[in-house]
Amino acid sequence: MTAALTVQGLTKTYKNGKKALSGVDLSVPEGSFFALLGPNGAGKSTLINILADTVKPSSGQVSFLGHDLFSERRWCKQRLGVVPQEIAFDPFFAPRDILKIMSGMFGVKPDIAWIDELLNRLELSEHADKNARQLSGGMRRRLLVAQALVHKPKVVILDEPTAGVDVELRKRLWGFMRELNANGTTILLTTHYLEEAEELCDHVAIINQGKLLTSQSMKGLLNTVGSSALVLEYAEDVANESLSKLTAFSPRIDANKIFLCLKKDASGQNNFNAAYQAAIQVLGEAQSVSVQNEDLEDVFLRLTNEHQS
Repeated sequence: MTAALTVQGLTKTYKNGKKALSGVDLSVPEGSFFALLGPNGAGKSTLINILADTVKPSSGQVSFLGHDLFSERRWCKQRLGVVPQEIAFDPFFAPRDILKIMSGMFGVKPDIAWIDELLNRLELSEHADKNARQLSGGMRRRLLVAQALVHKPKVVILDEPTAGVDVELRKRLWGFMRELNANGTTILLTTHYLEEAEELCDHVAIINQGKLLTSQSMKGLLNTVGSSALVLEYAEDVANESLSKLTAFSPRIDANKIFLCLKKDASGQNNFNAAYQAAIQVLGEAQSVSVQNEDLEDVFLRLTNEHQS
């Protein structure tokens, strides 16, 4: 699969000695909807800012659609759209004028039909000729999205794009992003809404303390890194003494429920039967039996907690 972005050995150490990135290698497939996740201070913003040319790396290389991002900045910028966390436009212009001006800054003639469509899809049409400083915080966030899309970029970076945007508008915004992605636009997303990332994205990378922990397809992550637990519910609370007889399954007790970790073999099959038989031999028949699979948030918290220094 062709890569839209290839990051090799990227490092960043600030003047105060803080190391924000430590040799990050990352590949974002062309046409993917890619989630870049990490806790606060993980290095996400530094990586995004390097891609957006607002921070210089200490070392490393980035290839953008087959071109060197650092030596061919003009070519790359004309094909890259970035939605930053910070508000980044002149508040004294109207949204429609801002989008016309930004078109010229990207080296393209303003496409009035596309500008009108962006204003409509991002629900800014009725505010298009107002002074931008009159817009609410959520409207300004949506204007940033329009600004990043005005030149129809091949790759779009969304850095927490829905902060301050209400739930219904978020859903409609994501619907628009899905359409763009389905039509071939590569989207790189950072977000703290992990449920949205799991629903939207087909690839995911997790970084922490400046290091890449994993990067793979969303399905692959949940199937190979994500774990499952056998959950048995009993009529009465389960005694802690039972744990010693079930240590092979990393047992956890929560009142009248016991959780046993299911491990997969090389063929991808888990040890459900072994765990179930061991449990009923120790505790007897359960009232109910189910399997609980880790979601993206579970995997994210486990991996980042394991990596804490």
